[in-house]
Order: sequence, then C-alpha cells, then structure tokens
Amino acid sequence: MPIHLLFDLLAYTIGAILAWKVFKAKTQLIADEKIRYIYYIIVIIGAFVGAFLVGSLNTYFSLDGAVIGKSVLGAIVGGIIAVEIFKKVMKIDGSTGAYFAPSLAIGIAVGRIGCYFSGLEDYTYGVETDFFLALDFGDGILRHPVQLYESLVMALFFVYTLWMYLKRRNKFEKVIFYQFILLYSSQRFVWEFLKPYETVYWGLNVFQFICLGLVIYAIIYLRNVHEII
Repeated sequence: MPIHLLFDLLAYTIGAILAWKVFKAKTQLIADEKIRYIYYIIVIIGAFVGAFLVGSLNTYFSLDGAVIGKSVLGAIVGGIIAVEIFKKVMKIDGSTGAYFAPSLAIGIAVGRIGCYFSGLEDYTYGVETDFFLALDFGDGILRHPVQLYESLVMALFFVYTLWMYLKRRNKFEKVIFYQFILLYSSQRFVWEFLKPYETVYWGLNVFQFICLGLVIYAIIYLRNVHEII
C-alpha cells in the first residue's frame, strides 16, 4: 500500500472515530434526524466534487497537460458551498460545522505527514531553501518541508478545539468551525508561497485565491456571531 494512501486512511479513520465519539453527545446542531442525514450526504458530495475540481485546476496550471488532482482545500470549499446552499434552501441558521472542526484538524495533521513521506511524487513539497529546517526529498535539493509546517499548525489547533469543547461548549458550537476556516486558509495562503506551483494572477496561485475567499467568508461569519453573542 502506498505510504500516502496509508496515512490518508489513518487520517480518515481518526477523524471518523473522533466525530463519532463527539456526535454521541446529546448536543445536535440540526435537530431533525432526517434533515441531518441529508446534510451529511450534501457535505460528502460537495467535498468530493470540490476536492477533485480544485486539485485538478491547480495541476492544470502547474503541470504539463491535464492531470487529475485532489486537494483538501478543495474538499473544504466544496463542502462549504454545498452546505451553505443547503442551509439557505432549508432555512437553517447558525453554524452546523462545529463538530467537524476537530476531525478536520487532526485529519489534515495526519494526512500531511503522509504527504511528507511520499516525497517528490506527491507534489506538495516546498521550494529550494537554505532555511535550517530544510530537508532533502531525494533529489539532492534542500527544500521547505511545507507538509510538516501545516501538520504542526493543525495539530496545535486540534488541541485548541478539544479545550474549547471541554471548557466553552456553547462558544465552541458557534465559532469553532469559522475559527478553523480562518486559521487553515490563512496558514495555507502563507505556505503556498513556499511551493513550486504556477501562479495565475498577481503572483498568487489557484489555492491562494481560494484561501482569500475563505478568509473573507470566515471573518464575515465570525463578525456576525460575535454581534449575536
């Protein structure tokens, strides 16, 4: 089994177990069980489509020829778009993604380790550098281990989500998902400058434009939440 796939499965398993344990709590952000299961299906479809659409768009610009790619950033933005449309149609207010935040954080933290061990073939490595943390991915060039940078940030945020869940449950349910989106998209925007992807406009690549959109989305929702509470 390829090392990347192994870590992907590990990330999915950890995320699923964590979500299952947390969802066993009596708190349900969507009370109607039938609507809740439709909501889950909408999330999965949106994430699946977004992952391959955004990932393939980036490889189209960065690699020769049309190459199918997948991206966790694409999965997140695809899930968000699908859910926001669903919430609008169903007239559901407030955050419904709080209990996904811990799973997403730890899943990305574990998944990025798989990206790191996959080396050059994964195409998630950093550009050449003489930074003291630089590593050789097998081609004799010292590069930024961008995967590990992101893994560390997400692992720390995962710890924060647990603290919020245990100590400030009410606030956790209202803001943690948007805090996750804000942190993830902000740090991802920065790390993209350390990757060899082709830029599209203004020195920014596909992922960075999406990150900017997510930052705006998170700030708007966090501002609305804070005005309410």
